[in-house]
Amino acid sequence: MNLVKKIKKEFFNAISNLFPEKSLDFDSVQFTLNVDKNRQNFGDLSCNFALVLAGKLQLNPKEIALKIVNAFNSSLFDKSFKDYIEKIEIAGPGFLNLTFTSKAWHEIVKQFFESKENFFKQDNDQSKVKYLIEFVSANPTGPLHLGHGRGGIIGDTLARVLNFLGHNAQKEFYINDAGNQIQKLGESLKIRCQQELGLVVELPEDGYKGEYMIDLAKLAVKEFGQKLLDKDDKFFSDYAKEIMLDLQKQDLKDYGIEFDKWFSERTLHDSGQVEKVILELKEKDLVYENEGALWFRSSTFGDDKDRVVRKSTGELTYIAADIAYHKNKFERDFDKLIDILGQDHHGYVNRLKATVDALGFDSNNLDVVLYQLVSIKNAGQVERMSKRAGKFTTLREIIDTVGKDVARFFYLHRKAEAHLEFDLAVALKKTDENPVFYIQYAYVRINSILKKAELELEFKDFVNNLINNKLSKNEVDICLNSLCQQELDVIKKLLAFGEILISIEKTYQTHLLSYYMVELANIFHAYYSGNKVIDKENINLSKARMFTLNLVNMVFVCGLDLLGVEKPEHM
Repeated sequence: MNLVKKIKKEFFNAISNLFPEKSLDFDSVQFTLNVDKNRQNFGDLSCNFALVLAGKLQLNPKEIALKIVNAFNSSLFDKSFKDYIEKIEIAGPGFLNLTFTSKAWHEIVKQFFESKENFFKQDNDQSKVKYLIEFVSANPTGPLHLGHGRGGIIGDTLARVLNFLGHNAQKEFYINDAGNQIQKLGESLKIRCQQELGLVVELPEDGYKGEYMIDLAKLAVKEFGQKLLDKDDKFFSDYAKEIMLDLQKQDLKDYGIEFDKWFSERTLHDSGQVEKVILELKEKDLVYENEGALWFRSSTFGDDKDRVVRKSTGELTYIAADIAYHKNKFERDFDKLIDILGQDHHGYVNRLKATVDALGFDSNNLDVVLYQLVSIKNAGQVERMSKRAGKFTTLREIIDTVGKDVARFFYLHRKAEAHLEFDLAVALKKTDENPVFYIQYAYVRINSILKKAELELEFKDFVNNLINNKLSKNEVDICLNSLCQQELDVIKKLLAFGEILISIEKTYQTHLLSYYMVELANIFHAYYSGNKVIDKENINLSKARMFTLNLVNMVFVCGLDLLGVEKPEHM
């Protein structure tokens, strides 16, 4: 356990002993590192302990805070805790601000340097969770579009963060290959093939009209020629689906996303799992017939109304397959299911949770993340999208235009619940206006500084040992003892990286990572502009600053990897 976590835990235990009449949950208490250089007189670590307790004890939070401070000052806390905490002060409505001792800072930074990225990871196997994150899950009826790019980066980044923290997060793509849209896709391809072969036929009004269908028809004609005229409808549906699915897989791979499993909806029907789950609901008296259709009593479990699972025509609805699919997910022994869906599915959340409860699972173990629409801004104009009309910007076009790194970052760099306007003009810039360029430049700049220092006789051995993790205990102590407030301010921001990851773990708000990386780049650029790193007149301070930059670099590496963004050597 890193020392920051240890301090939090010991503080929590001490407070719990002060108020034994109330059981407290550690996760309900929020600790925040003070990274604002203009508010360093407010301590190093703040927490809302008194505010949380106030509701439980029916007391004024300031009264509780005062009791805690008095207990600390009167030595009711363990002596080892006071080795690390210099003082505790009250702020605002009852926040507690803890100031670390110099000994605490010395040990925290030393531990951080020695542990590297492991400093931020989980401490034991008991806290590890097995997640299944389902995202993108596009219909195989066309290329991936703008919205798929957003859902993709949210899901992929979330999985990366959870796995980094020590959990087991698996990524799954649900292939919607059993609905009427596949039949419609096959019909559209068949007509396009006939047109390519010289027949005069018209595409239906509701057919897929995109240019990609013409390209697909040309591919089929090249492979099969006149034989296409003898092929049945199923051939065209299967052929189109497989080609489109292969294209989607390639687009996602080039976008930096590789799924652990591609799950076909069709297999749920072919294996009888859909019929089996409907039978299970019948046995529980959770379905009934009305006007020839079969209805699921989803309103019993919190949905706003009951849902049809089988139409009067005998055709199964999409919710029937979704019930079977989520049963299948839970039966694969995942602790937590996360579905990442577009905002247009907001009305779908309650019915999904209703199906989970109806099947005897706990709907609290199903979380749904909704993301808003995406539009493309090109030359100052916002473009509209329509797949069937063929008027839409594909994910492939975005990747080819701005590159994988910029695409991933721009998609993530806004709250999921907010509309995203993808500005191509900014995305194409190679200036500080482009946050990806700004962050990557900070990373490149640090490496350049260290390489430059390595060329100086006074620093050659030190830098070589620093970047190869071979610093002696004496060299580390020299660095730690030479750190000034400017360096500690930077290091505090680095330590806050762990808080960001935990926040993402708890809230699934992946945009926090991109926000943090921009803030870290700001802090680095400001620090470098105001402090001379390579100074032969002050060897020890220079070493402390290189030591600090090495830590900054480590967090940049970690953050860029979690973002799926490359780490260039030169810019």
